[in-house]
Amino acid sequence: MVMLAHYTSRRRSRLGSAHHTRRAGEMAPEKRGIQSFFAPVAKKPKATEAVEPPPAPVSNAVGASPAKSPGKNASKRPAETAAPGDGLTEAQRQRAELNKQVAMSKQLQRKATEVWEAARNAGETPDLDALLVEQTWRDILEGEFKKEYMSSLKSFLKREWNSGAKVFPAPGNIFRAFNTCPMERVKVVILGQDPYHDDGQAMGLSFSVPRGWKVPSSLQNIFKELGTDLGCSKPTHGDLDKWATQGVLMLNASLTVRAHQANSHSKKGWETFTDAAVRALAKNRSGLVFLLWGKNAQEKERLIDKSKGHKVLKSPHPSGLSAHRGFYGCKHFSQANAFIESKGGAPIDWQIV
Repeated sequence: MVMLAHYTSRRRSRLGSAHHTRRAGEMAPEKRGIQSFFAPVAKKPKATEAVEPPPAPVSNAVGASPAKSPGKNASKRPAETAAPGDGLTEAQRQRAELNKQVAMSKQLQRKATEVWEAARNAGETPDLDALLVEQTWRDILEGEFKKEYMSSLKSFLKREWNSGAKVFPAPGNIFRAFNTCPMERVKVVILGQDPYHDDGQAMGLSFSVPRGWKVPSSLQNIFKELGTDLGCSKPTHGDLDKWATQGVLMLNASLTVRAHQANSHSKKGWETFTDAAVRALAKNRSGLVFLLWGKNAQEKERLIDKSKGHKVLKSPHPSGLSAHRGFYGCKHFSQANAFIESKGGAPIDWQIV
């Protein structure tokens, strides 16, 4: 019994020692100073709390995807940050600039009308020079008013006005194409031939008629092509002033006509003047679109400086007699916008409302 008790006591001693040694071994890695118990412990992120990368820069360019990071053409996009004190997006800036141009065009048109009304109230014929009030065009065309052909044209118009004959458009609208579309803002040029010669139609812009007047067949065909080309809805009027304020120069070869007598003022000097305007525009600007519809307009191609990177688009005239020969389906409006955008410009909104 003494031996058994001794054996049992020794076994318990070894087991206790082993148990104590094992616990000490397990605790050894956890031994820390008192300060370590108060140190913050990093939390493991949950599976659903993935760390997000910093957001990619957002472009204000129309149609840009804000989720994409800048590609290789990012340098061609509009500035991403607003100007100091501005806070406007690029689209808002463009709308503000367009509104400014609309207001300026109306102001210049009023000024030209006031010149005419002042002359009429004084019982005089208007001074043709004074009716061109847009300064960038005046600077370019000033010399034309001093040439001999212009003196002959002025004398002819004075006789027409003094004779009591109806002359279209009203004197205040003779230079409307220039007064509503400054030279430095031109993007597209549409060349016509003669102002409309029926009452109330001519307003100084080729193919355009004032609101409230019947839309002529040529303009109806233009609207039809816009519908198939760009999906534009058919307008209820034919006033194209919206195009002019966006940079579409709608210029006739002759700028006046006697009522109900087509081409009655052709070969009187206007063609020389408008040719000079087209030539100066094509020389001093680059990357413009010229829409030449019909034979008469296409004869003006000789005035266009090909070294300036202009795009010339030609088709038959949109009149009812020739539109089906190639004007329909020409897609000039979408082609013009594609070219403008390729040069970094804002496209024309062709929809008339």
